[in-house]
Amino acid sequence: MSEQLKIKLSIANRVYPLTINPSQEEGLRKATKKIEAMIGQFEQNYSVRDKQDVLAMCALQFAAQVEQKSIEKEYVNEEVQEKLVALNELLNQHI
Repeated sequence: MSEQLKIKLSIANRVYPLTINPSQEEGLRKATKKIEAMIGQFEQNYSVRDKQDVLAMCALQFAAQVEQKSIEKEYVNEEVQEKLVALNELLNQHI
């Protein structure tokens, strides 16, 4: 069992102490940087009264990105499946 790592991440001027597996650290730090950058963009482009509104918009944007990638992956999987069926039919014709 690997040793747990204690880190602190700062998001929207709040510090969040976490205990994680060392393999998770890089991903969490990169995600934190992306969130902070997105917060900066929202605050710069929109008049925002509350950090909670900014964080909600960040959550919505990240969730939308995940959903869009899932939709695209599903489309690619369907396309690959269709090509495999066509290839299988071609192979069966020549056997």
